[in-house]
Amino acid sequence: MYYYQYPYPPYPAPPVHQGYYGYPPLPRQYPPVDVKTFSQSIKTYRFLMDQGSILLDRLGDEDFDVKLMDAAQKGNKAEVDRLMKTLGLKVPVTTKYTPTGVTFELSSQPEPSAALSCCTLTIHMKWGK
Repeated sequence: MYYYQYPYPPYPAPPVHQGYYGYPPLPRQYPPVDVKTFSQSIKTYRFLMDQGSILLDRLGDEDFDVKLMDAAQKGNKAEVDRLMKTLGLKVPVTTKYTPTGVTFELSSQPEPSAALSCCTLTIHMKWGK
């Protein structure tokens, strides 16, 4: 039996990348950076966080919590949605719940020129064992 000793056989060096027909590749051209959309998203997300703070403050009210959890436990989605509308939030809230937790999704309103909203704030909290 014949064994090779390391580093035999020698491996060739990787080829140097050549552009089309052997010419060196051209440097990539990138468009200028425009932070306008990103800046607007940051402002919108700050607003969502303010709305989330209002939500959390209201969820700190035990009477409200009892009503919300009771409606969710009974599977009464219409009542859960009605209770969420009483909070007076300026953004739409989607509520999803299970026996062990609840998720609130606050999403920004889409701009007239955009098909989708820029930002969503998701708050997930445990409320059962």
